[in-house]
Order: sequence, then C-alpha cells, then structure tokens
Amino acid sequence: MLRIVVCVSGGGTNLQAILDYMEQGAITNVEVIAVISNNANAKALDRARAKEIPAIVMSPKTYSDRDTYNVAFTEKMTELAPDLVVLAGFLVKIPEQMIERFPNRIVNIHPSLIPSFCGVGYYGLKVHQKVLERGVKVTGATVHFVNEGMDEGPIIAQKAVVVEEGDTPEILQQRVMEQAEWILLPQAIDDIANGRIRLENNKVLRCV
Repeated sequence: MLRIVVCVSGGGTNLQAILDYMEQGAITNVEVIAVISNNANAKALDRARAKEIPAIVMSPKTYSDRDTYNVAFTEKMTELAPDLVVLAGFLVKIPEQMIERFPNRIVNIHPSLIPSFCGVGYYGLKVHQKVLERGVKVTGATVHFVNEGMDEGPIIAQKAVVVEEGDTPEILQQRVMEQAEWILLPQAIDDIANGRIRLENNKVLRCV
C-alpha cells in the first residue's frame, strides 16, 4: 500500500480527482494519510475532512522566517513518513532538505507542457495568461518528479490540450484541468503504486 501525503494551496480539484479515482477503483494500493495546505481557508482541507483524512495547515506566514518553516515542514513530513509526496497545486517551494529526505518520492502536477511556461513565476492562472499572450496553439499539463530545480525534475507524463479561439485564462485553466490534470495525476499515482513507473539514473522507466 502506497501511503501518500497531498500538498495543496487552494480548491483542491486535483485532490478531489485523486479521491474520486480511488473511490472508483481506478487508483489501487494507495492510501491518503494526510493533506497539508499553507492556506487555512483552502477548500482542499474541507475535501480532506469530508473523507476523514487528517487536514494539516502549515503556513510560512506563521513562522519567524522561511528557514524555520522549512525545518518544521520537513520535520512534519518526516513524522508522517509517506511513501510519496504529491504536490497538487501547492504554491510553496519544497525545501531542499525535504527533497534530500524524500529522494525520488515527490511528484508535482504543472499546468503546461514542460519545459514551456514553467519555472519561477509560472503558477496558477499566470501560466495560462502567458500561454495566451504568446499565442501558442497547444498547451497541456505535466506530471514530474521534484528535484532541487523549479519544474526541472524527470517527466512522468504529459497530455496536450488545444487552445481555442476566445479562450480566457480562466476558461483555458478549466479545460487543462478537465482534459489533462485530473487524468494525468491519478494515473501517475496508480502507476507508481503498482510498480509500472520507476526512476533509474534520473530517467523515468515504464515497466510492464
């Protein structure tokens, strides 16, 4: 059984997709042992509580400085001892000490086709705004392992989404979530839980 902690900052739609897939049996051998948010008002916490999953708030704003928060965050994750940490719309940079503590055991969903529209400053609606400003015809989402860089870890899976005439950032964001994010992330978790994906020499391998 793969024990996962899901980290979320907002509405938690990707968290809900994970929970729905688990309920439908499309994700197997997985247990969500906790949900962590940096935002006490995040709807994701309500989604967790509705499933009787421990909902934990850890905001950098409640600590004296970021280093103190990073230590506390890493200690809390170590205490929970998950097999996999899932970043599902988490707008806090993961501390390097946590990456060292959980090597190749942290995954993230990003709302673009990495390496396009990623890195520092590319998150949430900002990604979709930049996509529309640039005028690209295809965007999408990416699930990847997390390393010390920003959106630079090995790619697990990607799915393309067409940009349509008249799209606003909000409309495009919704389409990317529905057509890519809510499909890719649950699939990646199920693949990892059932041994179909492994990381070797910093490359993602798919096992039959």
